[in-house]
Amino acid sequence: MRIPPWLRTKLPQGNNYSCTSSLIRDLGLNTVCQSAKCPNTWECFGKKVATFLIMGGICTRNCRFCNITSGDLEPLDPTEPGRVAEAAERLELRHVVITSVTRDDLPDGGASHFAATIRAVREKLPDASVEVLIPDFQGEEQALRTVLDERPDIMNHNVETVPRLYESIRPQADYAQSLEVLKRSKEIAPDIPTKSGLMLGLGEEDTEVMRVLDDLAAVDCDIVTIGQYMRPTKDHPPVRRYVPPAHFDEFAAAGEAKGIPHMFSAPLVRSSYNASRFVGKK
Repeated sequence: MRIPPWLRTKLPQGNNYSCTSSLIRDLGLNTVCQSAKCPNTWECFGKKVATFLIMGGICTRNCRFCNITSGDLEPLDPTEPGRVAEAAERLELRHVVITSVTRDDLPDGGASHFAATIRAVREKLPDASVEVLIPDFQGEEQALRTVLDERPDIMNHNVETVPRLYESIRPQADYAQSLEVLKRSKEIAPDIPTKSGLMLGLGEEDTEVMRVLDDLAAVDCDIVTIGQYMRPTKDHPPVRRYVPPAHFDEFAAAGEAKGIPHMFSAPLVRSSYNASRFVGKK
């Protein structure tokens, strides 16, 4: 299938893209923007915005949709939290989004490294809001508490797709466990907004998407993002359908009707795209 016109993006003007890219490279950091080949990278870097990817560039899992590779794992770098904070400060970020590869090899799944990174950012940018996009920590509640104890402004964990497709798309993950992460987060810290997201175009049916929205509403998820899956390389699963913008609008309306306060649903939406709008920051 040919990429439809609503998924074609324009390159930004100005020098911000190269400045952002150079800063990240010079500080030895990873971003999910580059690692996942996000289609919004040009736009976000052009606005001096990036989503930091901590704990190395190698993942212990092999989700079929993802462009981040699996392989020989890297030891955690204790200087990384400080370098993330320095980058956030130099980019003058008002909303800092931190995510990671999945590190099932670590006793706490990397929760303490998330916590250290939040603390470092808050030290450098006390007025900035912080959003974390966490893995499932294999369902370990104490790991989740370690992150929540640092009081992030938004706690994000993506379900990614509908339950039927987990075996083929997310074989090392568990849909019920992902829902439990969101549910437990609300139980532990009910005042911290929870967020989740999924992609369309992997072979899901509309009725299945609606059931996922029901499930997210049932665990009191505050923010849901829905975007179009785009194949990173020819080795990834093909796109099964391109969903038109009006259909994304229908999903947004349905989610709101089910009780989800904030729906952000459009073809180019990604989990951290324009994330600051949810905390009233620019």
